[in-house]
Amino acid sequence: MSTLEEHVDVDVSIDQAWEGIHQVESYPRFMEGVRDARREAPGRAQLDVEAGGQTRQFEAEVADRGERLMHWHTTAPDLTGSFSLQPLARNRTRVQARIEYDPDTIRETFGGPKGFAQANAIERLVRSDLEQFKEYVEQGR
Repeated sequence: MSTLEEHVDVDVSIDQAWEGIHQVESYPRFMEGVRDARREAPGRAQLDVEAGGQTRQFEAEVADRGERLMHWHTTAPDLTGSFSLQPLARNRTRVQARIEYDPDTIRETFGGPKGFAQANAIERLVRSDLEQFKEYVEQGR
C-alpha cells in the first residue's frame, strides 16, 4: 500500500471547512473526474467518476471519527482515506487529505502510468483537488 498526505490552508473557520467537506453533492465542483455525487443514506455516498474515458460508479462509506476527522472507504477499487481539519486561527484552517491505495489497483481501475509517474500523477490530482476545495469554501460555495 502507498500513502499520500497533502494539505491546504483555507481562509475560513473550521466550521465552514467542515461543512464544505460534508457537502457530498458539491464534490464535482472541486474533485476532478467526479461527475456526480450524492448521499445515499447516512454514512454512504455514491460517486460517478470519469477516468480513462469511462464513467464508473463507486460507493463510499463515510464516517466522522473523533474531532474534525472524516474517514472514507471504497471497496471497488479498495481505497481508504481521511480528511482532517486543524484550526490555525479564527478564520484559517488546515485541511489535510490522506489516501491509502494500492498502485496496481489504481492502474487496473483507472489506467495511466506505472510506478513513480503514477505516484506523481496522484499527488498532482490531490493537490489540485485541495486547491479547488480552497476556492470553493473561500468563495462561500
